[in-house]
Amino acid sequence: MKVAVVGATGMVGEVMLKVLAERNFPISELLLVASERSVGKTMEYGGKTHTVIGLQTAVDAKPHIAIFSAGGDTSLEWAPKFVAAGTTVIDNSSAWRMHPDHKLIVPEINANTLTKEDKIIANPNCSTIQMVLVLAPLHQAYKMKRVVVSTYQSVSGTGVKAVEQMENETKGIQGEMAYHYPIHRNAIPHCDVFLENGYTKEEMKLANEPKKILGDHSFNITATAVRIPTAGGHSESVNVSFEKEFELSEVRTILHETTGVVVQDNTDTNTYPMPAYAHDKDDVFVGRIRRDESAENTLNMWIVADNLRKGAATNAVQIGEYLIANGLV
Repeated sequence: MKVAVVGATGMVGEVMLKVLAERNFPISELLLVASERSVGKTMEYGGKTHTVIGLQTAVDAKPHIAIFSAGGDTSLEWAPKFVAAGTTVIDNSSAWRMHPDHKLIVPEINANTLTKEDKIIANPNCSTIQMVLVLAPLHQAYKMKRVVVSTYQSVSGTGVKAVEQMENETKGIQGEMAYHYPIHRNAIPHCDVFLENGYTKEEMKLANEPKKILGDHSFNITATAVRIPTAGGHSESVNVSFEKEFELSEVRTILHETTGVVVQDNTDTNTYPMPAYAHDKDDVFVGRIRRDESAENTLNMWIVADNLRKGAATNAVQIGEYLIANGLV
């Protein structure tokens, strides 16, 4: 496979290369692609030095697969150009996620809907992926009615400038601000831009994307997204009401048997998911599984994952693996 990584010099792009190497993704030729200011830089992959190239050069090379992590505007402009050259695009931005003609894929849930005609495939929002991976089997068993989610998201979800802001503030250094306020010793209830309805774009992604992934609009989701001073890993408090009654033992069994999900749920030993534990891992961790005693057929859970891996890079690579394994590229 001739593979292009678009946005290779960014935070997610670097993790993408790490995941591709770890999973022995079948690459015959690797194209590292970035904006004009990064063209000519060199990066290491597979024991070789690669020179970063520009977008048009990459299109002209006609890769089989292009994995994008370069922002929505870049995806909107360049993904169709890659497709015209015969490339299948897996896009990490929000550009194509809710487009009716493009599929939104979490491989463990809905990769089986992909066909050779799907040339632009959207990778969901990082917070959506970890939540929906846990909710999908429970929805199948008990049918969800309503989900209330509050997120506790790391600064790495914003990007390298936010990580630098937190590190500077921790050291008492005045530097460039990625946020309107200090993040050190703080929590900012503001992820992405505010919309007219008072929610942020991040919150509306959490409300809308799971319905598309599950192919079901019969349930509702409301979200509050908060940025906290952790370097990596997103956490979520999820409250879900079902149409059917459930037993906690059965819920735990279902989640134990779900591919990509690890149950960490033993209050006797203070075992529960935390960002520090999820770091650099591909699984989604769930714990604090308990009945909501204030509402009928309602469950509380705590869900944690590495947002740069399963929340972005790993999910995209898994889509590529599925395409190859099923002869779709």
